[in-house]
Amino acid sequence: MNPFADLGLDARPDLTDAQVRDAWRAVAAATHPDRDDGGNPGAYAAASAAYAALRTPWARSEAYADLLARTVPAAPPPAVTVPRPAVRALRAVTLAPARVRHGRPGILGLRVLGAALLAAVALHSGAGPAPVAGTLTGVAAWLLLTARGDLAPPPGR
Repeated sequence: MNPFADLGLDARPDLTDAQVRDAWRAVAAATHPDRDDGGNPGAYAAASAAYAALRTPWARSEAYADLLARTVPAAPPPAVTVPRPAVRALRAVTLAPARVRHGRPGILGLRVLGAALLAAVALHSGAGPAPVAGTLTGVAAWLLLTARGDLAPPPGR
């Protein structure tokens, strides 16, 4: 089904509301079943459905995209190359400042400050090395697991 052709319009995404409405009125006047000659109920029904499909700018863009999808063959997906681990790690380090800046830096700063305070308390608590090491490991794991949500997504995702 091509709603543009049903209304006698060129398939363009930049059609205005007035153009679609005028085309609908012309087709409806020529094919309405209440005409003296009986009109053309099939063409009127098709034009009514086409007008409903093209009535808003968003609907026109959707209909145009659907029309293009039927006429243009789908391109094969681009080949994905996975960078080596060292290149990936270097890229993550170089993108970290931008991810912090575009993420939620205030909340991330509060998390880092909280982790630093907990680590300082653990180090100065006078407990043995095992509880301090466990506390520091837990604080580091908490920071790594929760801080990720405060970073902006990497480019391309």
